[in-house]
Amino acid sequence: MSLSPGLLLRDFRLVDETLDMPGSVWIEQGIIRDVFPQGAAVPETRLPMHQTIQGGGTLVLMPALVDLHAHFRDPGYLEKETLESGSLAAVAGGYGTVVCMANTKPVMDTLAKARALKKRADTLGLVDLYPVLALTQGMEGKVLSDIRLLPSPLHETEPWIRMLSEDGNDVVSDDLLYRALQEACRLGIPVSCHCDAGGPEAERAKAAGKPREFWSRIEENHATQRVIELARQAQGHVHIAHVSTKESVDLIRKGKRMQQGKTGPLGFTLTAEAAPHHLCLTQETAHALGEATWGRVNPPLRTEADRQALIEAVRDGAIDAIATDHAPHREADKVQGAPGFTGLETSFALCYQELVLQGRLTLSRLSSLMSASPARILGLTDRGRIAPKFRGDLLVADTEAVWQVNPDLLRSRGKNSPVPGLLCTSRVIMTIYQGSVVFALSYA
Repeated sequence: MSLSPGLLLRDFRLVDETLDMPGSVWIEQGIIRDVFPQGAAVPETRLPMHQTIQGGGTLVLMPALVDLHAHFRDPGYLEKETLESGSLAAVAGGYGTVVCMANTKPVMDTLAKARALKKRADTLGLVDLYPVLALTQGMEGKVLSDIRLLPSPLHETEPWIRMLSEDGNDVVSDDLLYRALQEACRLGIPVSCHCDAGGPEAERAKAAGKPREFWSRIEENHATQRVIELARQAQGHVHIAHVSTKESVDLIRKGKRMQQGKTGPLGFTLTAEAAPHHLCLTQETAHALGEATWGRVNPPLRTEADRQALIEAVRDGAIDAIATDHAPHREADKVQGAPGFTGLETSFALCYQELVLQGRLTLSRLSSLMSASPARILGLTDRGRIAPKFRGDLLVADTEAVWQVNPDLLRSRGKNSPVPGLLCTSRVIMTIYQGSVVFALSYA
């Protein structure tokens, strides 16, 4: 995409992880060049040819969101989602950066496959997409993938590879996972772990006919403890995906007390994410939607006690980021029990309504969890803040806009929202990517 020559965003409430003030922002050639507090003179006559977007009222200007965990289903499952439809959903939700998981068809287990997807996304020019490479060939858990062949430090040669993962296929072999973590450590990037390898205890619970909500908890807790210990031994960076249980939160707190706070070959690092649906919904929602169909997600929606533990963890930093786990499916897939929710277009509104309006988080803290902190986990130091020299990736939200979630109107091909019909207060009405408006909501 061609970069906008100049964009002035005037008279907004400016919010990022350290900022909450009225002011204006000047973007030139895709980069924030200056930030003007309210009352400061904005030298429009000296600015190059530019477009002006006027703020005011209840409009908030924030860094565009960074999603550590999404499924665009492309290539291979285009009936569920495509790169184009997923990107449109992302910008409609305020996202400027999206990490896409490797469980495509074929699996993203080679640099060539990932490079082809990245090239298509760059040509499309809506979001900065980071394909994830699988840990093992075909995500079969038997032989390490192309990660063995990658040079280190990876950011110098392939800066668009920022995360490795098997997503929902935990590597069962401790030895193979340990070697994968060592490779990631050598490359200086994190391994995102789904955490559902439950071991003998979970298998016994299944054999005894225990309900999914019982044995899935064992799976998550056992797998979380396992990967933290293996990462500590490998001195690598493990990132725990979609944390959902209070026990896993406790394990992460304990693990963080052991870490040295340095990523990659310099020491063990532990980070974690929670999904909006686990932070804002409970198993009662799953029951109402249908536990085996429209309410099914991995890991399952949990109890209110689990939800409160997650909220406390995002409040105090035990959980570092909020990630969507956007998982679009067709209606037929959900009826047959496919797990997952579509989330890119509703995540900000859901979190704002449930966490900020309820007084559990400040808007600055929410911005940190959805922008600056996930950017840091990826090693991206050029986004997530409203400050000079940062990327001109921003969103505009109307914090008093009232709208109802209608799955049929989602840009995503997946209409499997967990909150159909929900009346929301706050809405992303504009997304700016490298200084160009890529999404603008019309109220007409």
